[in-house]
Amino acid sequence: MGIVRAAEDVEGAVVAGAAAGGGGGGGGEVTAPLLLRQHKQGRGDEEKIQDDAGGDGGGRRGGGGGGSMSMLMLSTAVAVCGSFEFGTCVGYSAPTQSGIVDEVGLSISQFALFGSVLTIGAMIGAVTSGRLADFLGRKMTMRISATICIFGWLSLHLAKGVIMLYFGRILLGFSTGILSYVVPVFIAEIAPKNLRGGLATSNQLLICSGSSATYIIGALVAWRNLVLVGIVPCVLLLTGLLFIPESPRWLANVGREKEFHASLQMLRGEDADVSEEAVEIKEYIESLHRFPKARVQDLFLRKNIYAVTVGVGLMIFQQLGGINGVGFYASSIFTSAGFSGKLGTILIGIIQIPITLFGAILMDKSGRRVLLMVSASGTFLGCFLTGISFYLKAQGLFSEWVPELALTGILVYIGAYSIGMGPVPWVVMSEIFSIDMKAIGGSLVTLVSWLGSFAISYSFSFLMDWSSAGTFFMFSAASLITILFVVMVVPETKGRTLEEIQDSLIDSRSRLRDP
Repeated sequence: MGIVRAAEDVEGAVVAGAAAGGGGGGGGEVTAPLLLRQHKQGRGDEEKIQDDAGGDGGGRRGGGGGGSMSMLMLSTAVAVCGSFEFGTCVGYSAPTQSGIVDEVGLSISQFALFGSVLTIGAMIGAVTSGRLADFLGRKMTMRISATICIFGWLSLHLAKGVIMLYFGRILLGFSTGILSYVVPVFIAEIAPKNLRGGLATSNQLLICSGSSATYIIGALVAWRNLVLVGIVPCVLLLTGLLFIPESPRWLANVGREKEFHASLQMLRGEDADVSEEAVEIKEYIESLHRFPKARVQDLFLRKNIYAVTVGVGLMIFQQLGGINGVGFYASSIFTSAGFSGKLGTILIGIIQIPITLFGAILMDKSGRRVLLMVSASGTFLGCFLTGISFYLKAQGLFSEWVPELALTGILVYIGAYSIGMGPVPWVVMSEIFSIDMKAIGGSLVTLVSWLGSFAISYSFSFLMDWSSAGTFFMFSAASLITILFVVMVVPETKGRTLEEIQDSLIDSRSRLRDP
């Protein structure tokens, strides 16, 4: 029974887009409709025992039968090919800077635009992703995104000048913006409650895996050949989508009853009894359709402003910490500090995956706030050490320490970011918005994230020319402010249903008004 209730919790990530007419982002959930609350309250002690066990005991309704697990895992594995693609797009510019600049003859400002123009396309993709996914379906949206990605990579491979390079990066950015929304939404919609956390973190894990792959392989092959690392997951995604079902909740939302039941049965197993879950999904979707259509200005109503402050604030501080400057220009940072750019990017690629996996394990154990504070403390230390290394270099002091200090600082920074400030803001965003505001709120937060990414990635080269040490000291100061923001504003959402999170947000708003 716990699985069914979980599915209800997560439905907002999908259906809200259609109910609110919105487009983008992740989502949270409002206080559950009265119909569902009454339905849940009458389930009795037996359900509580089953929920504590993390499933249905006998594999009913997707609890753990072999057939259920195999299709669920296959569907997730196919979807996260899009996450891997996301990572390759973001990580591509770091190991290729010297090769592209030397061969094509780009100036510093032209390569800065090449690195950051990805985010312009991503902003367009982010604000259109919700409507595309609601209108075309989750699978078709992923197909379109993968196809556009292939054209983007081919544009880079065949580029002879700066225009083709920019064009390819914009295409990749547009696809990345779509994938950043539709992949986690699809996973959330197909996953039962007892597996939702683990399957959701696979999205971030594969993003890191994609960027790590480009860092490592990019240090060994020419920049034109590196595009194959991006094309392969697109091909796997397009192929895999032929063998997995569409999201049952999207099918129910658009009234395709027969396909809805078939998809739910495939995901829960041939022998699973999905009748009760199907009824509950339908009741839930009908209740969602009774919500008034949300408007952008509703985000600034008293009942929503706290969630907006948390979601937008976390994304702003995530970007002010400098991740896209470090990620896009890692090779040049190491070279400036007197360390091998290729070896440095390989080391980044090696540490990202295990640390992200460790953070995923801790997500539901230590809590969101603790991970954010520990992570921001680590990014402060990493940036501060890197700033010290560049300061020593500029002053001509302890020059033999500079490369090692810079390497240590960057690796500490990347490791700390991967464990918390990378994945947690997106998880919190998916939990704090009420269901009627999910699509619009998610779109706003995603747009803010990509705007910040553009600002940091484009200005980074100019900031480094101004003062390398000063740049990293500013990033370290932003990390300190992040800690204060988390302590004072961000709520803990670990171990709560999405309805309970909404209740806690109401209490938090009351405390903010009446300190």
